[in-house]
Amino acid sequence: MQSKRYALVAYVRSEAGEFAERLARELHPQSVHLSAHLTILPPRTLPGSEASALRWIEDVCGHAASFEVTLGEVETFLPTTPTVYIRVTQSAAQMADLHKRLNIGALAFREEWPYVPHLTIAKLDLESEAHAAFEMAKHRWAQYHGSRTVQLDQLTFVREESHNHWIDLAPIPLGPSLVSR
Repeated sequence: MQSKRYALVAYVRSEAGEFAERLARELHPQSVHLSAHLTILPPRTLPGSEASALRWIEDVCGHAASFEVTLGEVETFLPTTPTVYIRVTQSAAQMADLHKRLNIGALAFREEWPYVPHLTIAKLDLESEAHAAFEMAKHRWAQYHGSRTVQLDQLTFVREESHNHWIDLAPIPLGPSLVSR
């Protein structure tokens, strides 16, 4: 039996997120079910239980203040993977620090690639598709005149139920909570 994979994301529920979702549906209709998000911890198996991972996330996030990120330019992870994304510019270091503090203990995982703060537009099947999608996304993003700022104040712990179909397990606010979680 294959182990389940987990990730930690911040949903982008803003005009920029809506833009990213529309563009993703156009570029890769198979990903219509995915919500726009910033990845804090990429998909991974857990060294321990789901409950211990959630306790670790709550502990780390309870000591982390919310912050604002700014979305930069459209880029691609080619030739490593056929993925098109928007890089985080302002507060990328804060996202990387949060990633580093979470990627230990109950969430420790040796990741295949270095962490790059970003908002995924589309993960395509072929390199040629990614090149075409990159050009279109770059053009569309240049025409986008809405806010490129996103408030990062809540993360969501997610589990992959089947290939590329994720379910939300728990929302986790950044910062101290007045109520015990």
